[in-house]
Amino acid sequence: MTGRLNSAQPYAIGLFRIVIGLLFACHGVMSLFGEFGGADGKGGTAEMGAWPNWYAAVIELVGGSLVLLGLGTRFAAFIASGAMAYAYFKVHQPQALWPIENQGEGAAMYCWSMFLLVFTGSGALGLDRLFSRRTSSSTTSSRSSEPVAA
Repeated sequence: MTGRLNSAQPYAIGLFRIVIGLLFACHGVMSLFGEFGGADGKGGTAEMGAWPNWYAAVIELVGGSLVLLGLGTRFAAFIASGAMAYAYFKVHQPQALWPIENQGEGAAMYCWSMFLLVFTGSGALGLDRLFSRRTSSSTTSSRSSEPVAA
């Protein structure tokens, strides 16, 4: 049973990454374009260049999209995790100690989810794997065609 679970692990991580990336990108779309109720719940958007809301929304959209696609996953997840840590400690935590009290559950969950992806990578179904296979196969084929020195 453990062998089957271990062989499914890359796919579970890949699905986790896809869901987290999609949901995170939706936050960016909401804040930047007013979709899904907008930044204020009334279709409003973050003012362009406004610190930190607009920058957070860009990180959410771009970082979430990269994580969703599995492209530069570790780097994108690292930046996204840091943005959510900032959001939690600067916006939510000053209101109350616990995330359940300060409405910081989302920021905390995204922070730790993205942090996990920094260490696991994209898992299966990500573009990172596709490009790494192409790179390693082209490197291997170019090495095999090189003449061997006697």
